[in-house]
Amino acid sequence: MGTRLGAIGLGGLGSIELEILADIDGVEIVAGADVSAASREAFESTHGAPAYAEHEAMLEAHGDELDGVSIVTPHTLHYRQAMDCLRAGVDVFVEKPMATGVENAVDLVETASKLDRVLQVGYQRHFHPLFRELKETVESGRIGDVHSVNCYLGQEWISIQEGTWRTDPSLSGGGQLYDSGSHLLDALLWTTDARPASVAAVTDNRGHDVDVNSALAATLERDGRTITASIGVTGDGSAHDPHEGIVIWGTDGRIDYHDGEMTVVDADGTTRVRADESTTGFRQLTRRKLVAFVQAVEGEREPAVSGRFGLQVTALTEAAYESVATGETVNVGALLDRGREAREEGPTLQGEAE
Repeated sequence: MGTRLGAIGLGGLGSIELEILADIDGVEIVAGADVSAASREAFESTHGAPAYAEHEAMLEAHGDELDGVSIVTPHTLHYRQAMDCLRAGVDVFVEKPMATGVENAVDLVETASKLDRVLQVGYQRHFHPLFRELKETVESGRIGDVHSVNCYLGQEWISIQEGTWRTDPSLSGGGQLYDSGSHLLDALLWTTDARPASVAAVTDNRGHDVDVNSALAATLERDGRTITASIGVTGDGSAHDPHEGIVIWGTDGRIDYHDGEMTVVDADGTTRVRADESTTGFRQLTRRKLVAFVQAVEGEREPAVSGRFGLQVTALTEAAYESVATGETVNVGALLDRGREAREEGPTLQGEAE
């Protein structure tokens, strides 16, 4: 019968992902939702399926038909939209970040688990061959025990995004740290297989309503050991392609990743690997993560980037923002505990109707 999908968010990235989803064997696009009339009209013309102004109307009309829903909307809307889908018995693919607010992220993960629903987050570095090789090199023990990581990301962001929803805190939840910076935090935690323990952070809005530059000093936990990490993000960088790097230091060597090239230095010498650009472009990586979601919906695999992983990234991000607000180092575990307690008490959460 195939996999029947709906979509919330039909413009920009949402339309690109729908084009890719529609090209996957066995996938049928059933319905969509978007606040933009132009996006709804384009969706209906392209996919021959109805589109609604509100996601609730889409779920009411088609919830019984849908196997899964793709959510590509402003960050603070993810929680309510994903929760409504899960409660309707529909599997969820949600673009990064999974949610803003630790309480919301905890609620999504626990609800998906309780209802036995797929919850996958759209971090595409998990599908990049070189990042996968980096992670496998760490796991192999080739550089010994990991004890320190330095990573950075820079791009021309604020000049392009100024005036869009991404620079409106009520919709974005934050600035560049929650936007492209979320991919860097994902790469840090995933490649080291570590959990965030504590963070101290500073940000600079550079005259805007959201953070443009961020600097984080964090401790991570891996196999009972501590990793010291430094994280730098700038959204006022070069007009050229994004500039990204990560250096992982071990007791027996190091791994350098820089803009598509990985270098491993250990007792046996130096090894360099360059990414094949023909297989690591945006569309290729996006297709891989969407194929993985369809396979998870069909029961062929576990979610490639689970909600529990998305929760760790949200927790590190929110802890950084709390550190900026308080001027203190924040214990991420304690923040998660407060999020779980808040969920159990049942308060109104960000994105939930008053």
